[in-house]
Amino acid sequence: MKTRAPAHTWGLTPVLLLLLAVLQTTSAEKNGIDIYSLTVDSRVSARFAHTVITSRVVNRAGARREATFQMELPKKAFITNFSMVIDGVTYPGNIKEKAAAQEQYSAAVARGESAGLVKATGRKTEQFQVSVTVAPAAKVTFELVYEELLQRHLGAYELLLKIRPQQLVQHFQMDIHIFEPQGISFLETESTFLTSQLVDALTTSQNKTKAHIRFKPSLSQQQKSSQQQETVLDGNFIIRYDVNRTHSGGSIHIENGYFVHYFAPEGLPTMPKSVIFVIDVSGSMSGKKIQQTREALIKILDDLSPRDQFNLIIFNSEATQWKPALLPASADNVKEAKSFAARILAQGGTNINEALLLAVKLLENSNREELLPSGGVALLILLTDGDPTVGETNPLKIQKNVREAIGGQYSLFCLGFGFDVNYAFLEKLGLENGGLARRIYEDSDSALQLQDFYQEVANPLMTAVTFEYLGNAVETVTRDKFRLLFKGSEIVVAGKLRDPDMLFAKVRGQVNQQNFTFQAESKVAEKEEEFRSPKYIFHNFIERLWAYLTIQQLLEQVVSTPDAGQQALKNRTLCLSLKYNFVTPLTSMVVTKPEGQGQSRVAEKPVEGENRHKDVSSGLAHTAFRSHYVVDEGARRTVGVNKKLAKLSTMTRYYGPSLPAPPPSFPHLDGRWLPPDLSVSLSAPDHVVDMDFKETTRTASLPAPAQAPHAILTLPGQSVDQLCVDVAHAQESLDLLSDPDQGVEVTGEYEAKKHQFSWIKVAFKDPQVEIQAFPEHVVMIRNQRSSAYKWKETLYLVMPGLKMTMNKAGLLLLSGPGKVTIGLLAWEGPGAGLRLLLQDTDRFSSQVAGTLGQFYQNLLWEPSAAEDDSRRTLRVQGNEYSASRTLKLDYQEGPPGKEISCWCVEL
Repeated sequence: MKTRAPAHTWGLTPVLLLLLAVLQTTSAEKNGIDIYSLTVDSRVSARFAHTVITSRVVNRAGARREATFQMELPKKAFITNFSMVIDGVTYPGNIKEKAAAQEQYSAAVARGESAGLVKATGRKTEQFQVSVTVAPAAKVTFELVYEELLQRHLGAYELLLKIRPQQLVQHFQMDIHIFEPQGISFLETESTFLTSQLVDALTTSQNKTKAHIRFKPSLSQQQKSSQQQETVLDGNFIIRYDVNRTHSGGSIHIENGYFVHYFAPEGLPTMPKSVIFVIDVSGSMSGKKIQQTREALIKILDDLSPRDQFNLIIFNSEATQWKPALLPASADNVKEAKSFAARILAQGGTNINEALLLAVKLLENSNREELLPSGGVALLILLTDGDPTVGETNPLKIQKNVREAIGGQYSLFCLGFGFDVNYAFLEKLGLENGGLARRIYEDSDSALQLQDFYQEVANPLMTAVTFEYLGNAVETVTRDKFRLLFKGSEIVVAGKLRDPDMLFAKVRGQVNQQNFTFQAESKVAEKEEEFRSPKYIFHNFIERLWAYLTIQQLLEQVVSTPDAGQQALKNRTLCLSLKYNFVTPLTSMVVTKPEGQGQSRVAEKPVEGENRHKDVSSGLAHTAFRSHYVVDEGARRTVGVNKKLAKLSTMTRYYGPSLPAPPPSFPHLDGRWLPPDLSVSLSAPDHVVDMDFKETTRTASLPAPAQAPHAILTLPGQSVDQLCVDVAHAQESLDLLSDPDQGVEVTGEYEAKKHQFSWIKVAFKDPQVEIQAFPEHVVMIRNQRSSAYKWKETLYLVMPGLKMTMNKAGLLLLSGPGKVTIGLLAWEGPGAGLRLLLQDTDRFSSQVAGTLGQFYQNLLWEPSAAEDDSRRTLRVQGNEYSASRTLKLDYQEGPPGKEISCWCVEL
């Protein structure tokens, strides 16, 4: 039993300071290993990326030290080479068949060593890590090479680079070269670590077909501050782009006897679809999962086209259909479905078999009665978070039942929520039935992940797509038949040529029940000439692209093929992996070390389905401290100190300056005294420290702190230079601001009960981007693609016509050439909630309007009354408002804000 000693002021300060020190201690102390050079060189040639990471370190300590090379790479990438150079001797990584490396791997595991050098670390990345002991003054060069084919997702290719040197680097440089013969239609960069001090270190040059992005920060630019020797370089660096397209047979590229054919024609109409959502509402989905599912489903239903048909099936121990048949996605039907989705609850077991067979039966009945849209596409979308527990629970039998029921007529997409699902089971279900599987990560943006997936399949363009190459010109080719082509995606076919002069291609498919044929022809010599320049590309890349794509497709076939036919596919995959030096699920890289430093280590490719029950990071940035202060190892540990300290910090920040001077003996923290409503008790030395923060009502001695207004408007050319605006009345939706010349609209929803905005949305016309701010996070939507960012997650995103930045304080600024600057903030001080600010407002046109926009239209201030100069009346567009001079918190430079005297109006 835990006993408490009386609270003494003498015990408070050292305990708090010790706890703060624990929270502020860095994760690792420098051990004398200095990274003096770190370079990243990535060359993208016609979507195929070849990335080389080189790290050079020196041991500046007087004794032997361990140097660790750690790098995150995309999950879709294949490692092709790794080497260490120590004292002039190269220690290479050798890629072998996994069975051949198993003995070394098993021996290391038996010794208790972590033999695997690669592990899954996030939604999109895997981590490669290797350590080696370095003698004093010795240098080591690490080099890692990996390759990947960039996939088009909702209208864009994305190259992701993870940056985390964990120390200042004398020579840090990233170079990304992109060469796209089709022409680059747009290019944007995004970073989660770039600050205003680092902007000058980033340069981008671009012409019609080539782009070069360089990031080369100096030592001082890498520092968090002049007093801190810690680096700010920690996060994602992302390049997104797309290429020019036409209504044609696609783009063919040829190099050294190999070709790649990209097909994503412009201008095709979207086909109607019949979609059934099969939603798991078993007990394991309770809580946040079902809440986010409801939220996503309501949004998805809103996005259905009136030409679509749909139905909902929810299942736990039993499957229940919303309606007995598919219904058109009319406004009334969608409204009723949203009401149904908003009421779904989670309880019971999981009967996946019954739910999927019921869904197929609904489609069969509609098809038999000729109720499905002519020329349409039928889709089944399954969402579940666990294994089948009721009815048929054998995964193999469920797969057989569903495969036979679908009979190749419909496409099944399986979404696994979290890590308790049998992902291999879902993956086979999807691939066997013309679809795929996708993991939905449990996080604050899970609803957005569901919506994003739906957007990928929301707009089918073609069915039964077939590629044909005429004249016996092609010796071997990757997969050339595809069930569906969706808007924003791309079909890729690659192969080896027989040495023809011309390559003729035909692409056939169906669009709205009509047969379409696209043709493309290429002169081989002319196409080969495109890739002669060594500056922007690495040679033989199309051959390697062909091998990469073949391996990926063979691995998918292994999943969907019966056991009897799997070995032949695995043998082909293994041969290609070894020939082209790829670390795949069938090969391993054996990393040798200098003599006397232990056994060789083995790098293996993680498989998605093997991550079950593992705590894999979501991929979004998290800052979570869980600190313990324990006097005795045998005692119970006190956790969750961070929340209490955060509250303490808020109390001292906002209330401290207003309190009367404390007596000399009263406890202090960082020069600020602690109010009496904070009690701390110390137990006896053989027990734990226990801290309690008690909330009491304090009215007499504590004046009301200054509040942060809902909006701060700068007023150029006015006698009053800024106006503070507060909203007091609930409205479903507020048209805060619109300016057609600026191409911007700002809307919001205010909840009077909570005294805060539930959301604020900023929509730009050029570029077509929508920014949605919620108390929990920010969402950017472009081309139906959603990206979620947590507040205080440093962000620097540049696209043509718009810059989006967020600093560590959480101040989000949206700006651009000739644009008004719009700021958004999730305020955490008194009166917490979303805040909005406007800067560069002299750029508004005469057409500006809205609840806030009206204040930029012939604003007239009445003189103050003689008896009270703290009140004035302002008139605008026939409206009259009473303004008062009030003490407010100005957050235009971010939290904690500063007190200002501001003219304030209430709407």
